Amino acid sequence: MLAIEKLQKNFGARTVLDSISYRFPDGEKIALVGPNGAGKTTLLNILTGQEPADAGQVLTSQGLKIGYLPQEPNADPKDTLLEECLTGHHVIFALKHAMESELHRLETDSSPARVAAYERAESQFRQAGGYSLEARGSSILHGLGFRPELLSRDPRSLSGGWRMRLELAKVFINDPDVLVLDEPTNHLDLPALMWVERYLQTFRGTLLFVSHDRALLNRLASMTLMLQQGQLRAYKGNFDQLLSQRELEEQQNEARRDNLARQREQLESFVERFGAKASKASQAQSKAKQIERLRALEGEIETSVNQQVMHLKLPEAPPSGRDVLSVKGISIGYDRPLATGINLLMERGSRIAIIGSNGIGKSTFLKTIAGQIPSLEGRFEWGHNVRFAYCAQNHDEILAYDKTILENLLNARAELGEREARQILGSFLFSAENVYKKVKVLSGGEKARVGLCRAMIEPSNLLLLDEPTNHLDMSSVEVLIQGLEVYSGSILFVSHDRNFIEALATHIFVMLPDGRSALFHGKLEDYQRMAATQHFPNVLDPTVDLQKSASPPISGASTRESEVSYSEEDVRQLKRERSRLQKQMEKLEQEQSQLRTLAAHVEEQLGNLDPGHYQKAQELQKELDQGRSRLDKLEEQWLEAAERLEAAEGQLSEWGRLN
Repeated sequence: MLAIEKLQKNFGARTVLDSISYRFPDGEKIALVGPNGAGKTTLLNILTGQEPADAGQVLTSQGLKIGYLPQEPNADPKDTLLEECLTGHHVIFALKHAMESELHRLETDSSPARVAAYERAESQFRQAGGYSLEARGSSILHGLGFRPELLSRDPRSLSGGWRMRLELAKVFINDPDVLVLDEPTNHLDLPALMWVERYLQTFRGTLLFVSHDRALLNRLASMTLMLQQGQLRAYKGNFDQLLSQRELEEQQNEARRDNLARQREQLESFVERFGAKASKASQAQSKAKQIERLRALEGEIETSVNQQVMHLKLPEAPPSGRDVLSVKGISIGYDRPLATGINLLMERGSRIAIIGSNGIGKSTFLKTIAGQIPSLEGRFEWGHNVRFAYCAQNHDEILAYDKTILENLLNARAELGEREARQILGSFLFSAENVYKKVKVLSGGEKARVGLCRAMIEPSNLLLLDEPTNHLDMSSVEVLIQGLEVYSGSILFVSHDRNFIEALATHIFVMLPDGRSALFHGKLEDYQRMAATQHFPNVLDPTVDLQKSASPPISGASTRESEVSYSEEDVRQLKRERSRLQKQMEKLEQEQSQLRTLAAHVEEQLGNLDPGHYQKAQELQKELDQGRSRLDKLEEQWLEAAERLEAAEGQLSEWGRLN
C-alpha cells in the first residue's frame, strides 16, 4: 500500500502541493501529468524519500519495496557494467557478497563449521534466484541497447546518457512493488524505448510515471493523475481518455454556470425593480441573500486553466522540382565513418523519418546534408529550386548564445523588421521584454522554441529537423505537428517521438549499426511489416540482434563494398582519442554536478527569501540564470564529446572484429 495524506509543499510564496491526499491503487499503471512547473517531479521525490514535504505524510505498508530512477548515475560504480547492474537487486547482491566472503574464508579455513557456513550462504543465494540473476541482467541490458561486448566495460567509460540507461536497468532488475519513473525514456533511442514500453506493460507491480511522450502515456497508462494548481485529480484510463473526460466536465460546468447565471440575473432584476417598495422589501432582501448564495456557487465551479500555447504558421513553401534531394553513396562521420554507402532519393512532398539506434549517425547524416560537416565519400545533389532550413538538436549550431532572442531572429532573415519579428516571437511565447533576453540564459524548452522559430521563418521547401520535439511540452508538440501537417514542402527528420513520427511520416529511413540503410514507404507499422517480408532487420523489435544480423540489402539499402583497414598507428590514435574524450566527459560531468548543486542551493535561498527583498532576489535570480546557462553549455559540449566517443568506440570495435 502506498498513499499520501494532506501533503503540502511550498517554494517561497508558491504552493505546488496543496494538502493533497490519495491512495495509489495496487497493480495500476498510473501516469502523472500536468503543466510544466506544476510539481510532478517534486511529488515523485517526496514519495521516494528524496525530498521532504512541508506537511502531511507518505504512508506505506511494511516491507513495501519502491524502485525509482535517480536523477544522477552512481558516482562509484562496480568495475563492470554487468556487475553494477546486479547491484540493483539489493537482496540477492547482498547474498552474493555473503557467499563470496564465505568462499574466501574457505581458502584459509576448511573446517566443517566454515564449510557449513558457506553451504548455508550458497543455499540462500540459490533459493533467492541468484544464479539466474546474471542472465536476467544481461537480458535487460541488451534490451536497453548494450551490446554483449560492452558488459565487461567499466561504467565510468560510458557517456551520461548510457549511464542513466544502466541506472534504469538496476531499477528493473530489483523487481520493486512500486516503480516510480520520472521521464524514463529521456535517454533512449526508439528501439530501446520500444523495449522499455514492452517491459513496463508486463510489470506486475504498481507503476507511477511522468512522461512527455504522448504515445507512451496512451499505450501504457490505466489511470491518469492530473496535478494542477496544487491539486491532484484522478481519472480512469490513459491520457487521451483524460482529455475526453475533462472536456465533458468543462461542458457540464459551463452548462451549470450558465444556469446559475440565469437564476442570478432574474433575482437581480426583481431586486432592482422592487427593492425600493416597502411592500416588497422583505422579498427583495430574501432574494438578495439568494443572489449571494448563487454567486458563491458560481465561484465554486472549476474553470479550465488557460495556459499559453505556442502558435505555428509556416511561410508558404516555394515550388521545387519533383526530385528534392539525391544522396549517392555518401559516407558520413568525423575522422572515420559512422555509416557508408548511403543512398536516398527524396521526392517533393515526402516526409521521411530517420530511425535507428543512438550513435549510428542519424544526426551526423542531417548535419552532412545541411552542410555543417563534409561527407567523407560520395555526393548529394539538391533538386531544382530547393531551399532548405535546418533545425539542429544542439542549439549552439544555429543560435548565437551571446545575442538576444530578437537579434537571433533578425540576423536569420535580413529583410525582417523588428515589428514583424516581435509578432512572430509572440506566437512562440516570447513577448514584451522577454525578447531582449540573451539565449544563453534560457531554459532548454525556451531554446528549443527559439531554434524552431529561427529555422522556420525563412521560406523553404525542405525542412531538416533533428529531434525537434526535444524539451517541448505536449501542447507545443501538438502545435508543431499541426503546423507541419499543413506545410506544403518536404521534411527530412530525426525523432524518437512515435506520436510525432506517426502523425507526419510518409516514409521511414532506417539506419543500422553495421552501416546499412533502407527506405520504406509508409509509417512505422508499414516498415515493420515490409521488413519482415523482405528479411530486413526490424530495429523496433527488441528481440532482434542488430549487431549479428547479416540480412541481404533491399532496394534503397546500402552495404559496405569493402572492409575498412586499420593500421597500428590508426588504432593507437583511436585509443588516445577515446582516452581523451573519456577524461573530457568525466571533467564535464563533474562541472555539471557542481553547477546543479549550486543551482539547488540558490533556488533554496530564493524560496526562503522574504517577499520584500527585491534586490537580493534579483541578484540570486541572475546568479541562477548564469549557472543554468553555463550548465546548458556544458551539456552541449558533453553531447558532442559523447558522439565522437561513440564513433571511436565503433571503429575500435570493428578493428577488434577484423583482428
